[in-house]
Amino acid sequence: MSGEAANDRREYVTVLICKNPLLSMGLELLLADTRFAVSEIGSDEPRPQRPRLQIQPDLFIVDGSSSSEELLTSIKLLKAQHPNAKLVVVADKFDISFARLGIEAGADGFCLTTSDREVLIKSLELVMTGEKIVPGALVLSMLSEMTSNAKPDQDSATAAPLRHDAGIHRLSPREAEILRSLMRGEPNKVIAKRLDVTEATVKVHVKAILRKVGAANRTQAALWATEHLTTKGGKP
Repeated sequence: MSGEAANDRREYVTVLICKNPLLSMGLELLLADTRFAVSEIGSDEPRPQRPRLQIQPDLFIVDGSSSSEELLTSIKLLKAQHPNAKLVVVADKFDISFARLGIEAGADGFCLTTSDREVLIKSLELVMTGEKIVPGALVLSMLSEMTSNAKPDQDSATAAPLRHDAGIHRLSPREAEILRSLMRGEPNKVIAKRLDVTEATVKVHVKAILRKVGAANRTQAALWATEHLTTKGGKP
């Protein structure tokens, strides 16, 4: 058990691919004293002729200020050279079309440079667990687009998750407790054991949480909680 816990807290070898020296410096400072150990900084996106890194990175953080075409090429090259590494793009803003193409190219997440440090770290940690991360505003845009493109005769049960009713944030005490567990990245099995309930019960609560906060998955719910509960000091 202790061995598993130690492995869960291991450092992630992190490589920054960034043209902007100020952004690189800022990211290094933000990642200091976290699990993300910056081992190398690239001043430019990788080229086909650029030699492979001598290290085996766990995570690439890529500056998203380049043109979309150039950035997508960089993502594909990095993932081709290091298929087991995660890749997160950071930028001031993202649009839906690029996010879709970026995910197809191999990106595992998109983080805003305007995010608070805690939100950034939590997002990176979720990416390392295998989750796909996109900014909340982009998720809402995607949901809005899906709603506007929905057919009038679409099944109401399918359309229901896209609606946001007045009681969307009214969580029960148990749901609030489980939401905090999602923020810590705990799987259902761990949550169930700690709360002394079955995994099936946890799944039911998680579904209710997703519906109430308007999230498509537990990752988005965790990000919603991080942004709304931690940075704004609110309570679910």
